[in-house]
Amino acid sequence: MTTKDELSFREGEPYYLNMGPQHPSMHGVLRMRLHLLGEKLLEAEAIIGYAHRAQEKMAENRNFFQFLPQTSRLDYLGAMIYNIAYCEMIEKAVGITVPERALYIRTIVSELNRISSHLLWIAAFLLDIGGITVFLYGFDDREQITDLLESVSGSRLTYSYGRFGGVSRDVDESFLQNTTAFIARMRKSLLEYKTLIRGNVIFQNRCRGVGILTKEHAIQYALAGPTLRSVGINSDVRKNEPYGIYDRFEFDIPTSQEGDVLSRYDLRIREIEESLKIIEQAIKDIPKGPYIAKKTKKRIKLPKGRYYHAVESPRGLYGMYIVSDGTEKPYRMKIRTPSFSNLSSMPEVLRGTMIADTIAIIGSIDIVLPEIDR
Repeated sequence: MTTKDELSFREGEPYYLNMGPQHPSMHGVLRMRLHLLGEKLLEAEAIIGYAHRAQEKMAENRNFFQFLPQTSRLDYLGAMIYNIAYCEMIEKAVGITVPERALYIRTIVSELNRISSHLLWIAAFLLDIGGITVFLYGFDDREQITDLLESVSGSRLTYSYGRFGGVSRDVDESFLQNTTAFIARMRKSLLEYKTLIRGNVIFQNRCRGVGILTKEHAIQYALAGPTLRSVGINSDVRKNEPYGIYDRFEFDIPTSQEGDVLSRYDLRIREIEESLKIIEQAIKDIPKGPYIAKKTKKRIKLPKGRYYHAVESPRGLYGMYIVSDGTEKPYRMKIRTPSFSNLSSMPEVLRGTMIADTIAIIGSIDIVLPEIDR
């Protein structure tokens, strides 16, 4: 609440400042309209829509095969997970049985994609708050994953590797060996990050106790992913509503109680380690056999009805809801993306903070604009 004394000084009059949509730390074309008194935020408004592409309407005007490549354009950093999630939904709706080998391959590439997303976030987040060295380290490690995923999918970002009934291409022994080598490399890198980032007193002071979320706030705004788990809520679709073969693997869901920027960083580092554990188990147990169902349908029509499927993306719960009228196109598709709900909470979190912390707070929730402006 602004007091009369605060406004009595000419230099203390409130003013508005636009951050974005071209500001590099906005990670896309987000515009934050900040109402400031000096360097203190009185109010913050998130303005979206600069890159709206009508993805849901696009899905309703294309058949299920045609929309498949488009799924990876929603969250381009979690593209593999989104692409495979769409396949899983259609398979569940029409009763397609996916071969065991394909299920293991999907798990491996999805968790590699999750690590890749977290690495890019770490690199970009540290760059936003002045850590140039870590930006280079993060992209160096991430490059190993993009090489692996390119070797099986042909793409380095917007993957279209999933197919109804499996995947487009099998993985060979070289891929599995290289992935195992990456796991060893990544564990060494995590130890370096612990010293280089977490052990840095400047980083700690920039992040500890900043941008605090409460459990009530998280529930009210339906937050998801590491942002939700940073307030102590142990929620992960892979555990709560297992899909694919996640129920076969041993892994933990890291949580924290602090709800600040530092805890959101810590959780993503810990999640990378859990993803490495899942990949290790999947490589050890992967069976021989086909990588796609022998008899795949050339045309798909969903029976009349309503269908829903959710997965855990790098940013949290990603859900797809389809209303089918029995044709080759959905009558209605609604997509629930975690970045949208996470961003919605920011005006309340930012109120009363300092403008120097705005970049750190917004960066800590790891938004991807294309899944907001969908």
